[in-house]
Amino acid sequence: MRAKLVIQDVKKSFTSGGGTLPVVGGFSLTVDQGEFVAIVGPSGCGKSTLMNIIAGFEQPDSGTILVDGAVRGGPNSKGIMISQHGSVFPWLTVRQNVVFGLNEGDEMSKCAVADHYLAVVGLKGFERSYPHELSGGMLKRLEFARALAVRPGTIYMDEPFSGLDALASMLMRGELLRILAEERHTVLLITHDVEEAIHLADRILVLAPRPTVVQASFDVPFKHPRKLSSHDAQSLKENVLRELGLN
Repeated sequence: MRAKLVIQDVKKSFTSGGGTLPVVGGFSLTVDQGEFVAIVGPSGCGKSTLMNIIAGFEQPDSGTILVDGAVRGGPNSKGIMISQHGSVFPWLTVRQNVVFGLNEGDEMSKCAVADHYLAVVGLKGFERSYPHELSGGMLKRLEFARALAVRPGTIYMDEPFSGLDALASMLMRGELLRILAEERHTVLLITHDVEEAIHLADRILVLAPRPTVVQASFDVPFKHPRKLSSHDAQSLKENVLRELGLN
């Protein structure tokens, strides 16, 4: 399978209190086209910094990042970030929020693309609504529609479900899996929820405390839909938690 992302010995430090704080300590990873990789690690280990570097929002001090064989520059529409903080514009309608990120085609064709992806995420009928009229789960669906509409090669997700209650989070995970079954994207997910990682990912990386590196890697061999209460899934959860020092 062709490599989508190749990350080679990436390092990053910040200046803090007159000294240097190493955050990423030599991170390497290869992600195949269409693979879903979840990243877990202790709080403060540098997960979000690492994701920002991979997505192009921050530059590493050293190391290289290749996307489709080319050196990663800055962020672009080939890779979209979905974060825990949300990114919808409250003064635009649902449809206008999706159209905003589209650069190709006339207004009619942009609206057609927007309506298609709003239907994909289950927001058909809410095209003229405003964000304040939507529930938290619906807002997250809108963010996914905005991300999918630009047809990215890679989706970067930094704890995208952390603001949702447990039921809404489970529903959104199911929606994400349904969407990915129709349109296979390469996905990198940062999460604190080990069960979420097992539910969604093809592979789970456990990061070491700062300065972070890959401490352990686990393949998730279970077919979808996955039963998280199964013996094998629970055994995998225990192994991941053990690497995190929680079991």
